[in-house]
Amino acid sequence: MKTIRYLDPQSRQVQLGIVERDEVYSVTRQVPQWTDPLPMWYAFRALGVSPDAGAQRFLQGSSLSFASLEEEGLLLPPVHSEEVWAAGVTYERSRAARNAETKITDSVYDRVYEAERPELFFKATAQRVVPPGQELGLRCDSTWMVPEPELSLVLSRGGEIVGWTVGNDLSSRDIEGDNPLYLPQAKVFHRSCSFGPVLLWNSDEVSDPASWNIQLQIERGGTVVYSDVVSFGQFRRSFKELIGYLRRDNPIPDGTVLMTGTGLVPPDDFTLQPGDDIKIRIDAIGILHNPIVGPIDEL
Repeated sequence: MKTIRYLDPQSRQVQLGIVERDEVYSVTRQVPQWTDPLPMWYAFRALGVSPDAGAQRFLQGSSLSFASLEEEGLLLPPVHSEEVWAAGVTYERSRAARNAETKITDSVYDRVYEAERPELFFKATAQRVVPPGQELGLRCDSTWMVPEPELSLVLSRGGEIVGWTVGNDLSSRDIEGDNPLYLPQAKVFHRSCSFGPVLLWNSDEVSDPASWNIQLQIERGGTVVYSDVVSFGQFRRSFKELIGYLRRDNPIPDGTVLMTGTGLVPPDDFTLQPGDDIKIRIDAIGILHNPIVGPIDEL
């Protein structure tokens, strides 16, 4: 089952919807208090109903076109997340890229790649998250910025995996490369994060994520300037260990998003520019699309 959050075209009220092929059926129309997937997830759990079976009761009545909602800019992040966290150096390609930035042998990145404890860092608050299709923003003090495509977990407060979505951890490579202690500034800034467009619910019907591919395409002026793909099978960690360390002495709220790291890194001479168009695709989930704008002057 896939769900989205969106603004109703007429009322502009937040809706929770189930996506079936290209059609979107409003859950909120039938259960007005459900505008976020977590209450529905808890209800299905309490009733012992699988997501796919529970979805069937809502696939009735009028529907909307998912493509139209996307084109009209009405999609919202598929879960209201108060906190977005991320993991780093979970692929060999990421370790190599971080070492290239710092130009240090036996670096902290080599050590964390091999260590039992993973690298985890805070990425965004809800106010910093950009909806699918909306503009991510560059930092004013960075000259080397890249998207980081990541399979992202949506978690309950108890650490259960509610489902998966596509994440973009927009990052400044030069700021982190100057000094790893600058990581928060390289990662946390206005319009630095997006995830979506849908939430793929965790169920027995979903294939093993290790078989999924993550694809990144960047267009500039209608021309593809970077395109690559990585298998999630190259992911070095496990969901269980990342979640375990995230929740160690650290309560998390329902709907917390945990990005699992990137295995796709553009060449060292590449940096994003205003007007670039980023598409991240995981076939089982969908395509997260975000254009790029420059720094916001009013900040």
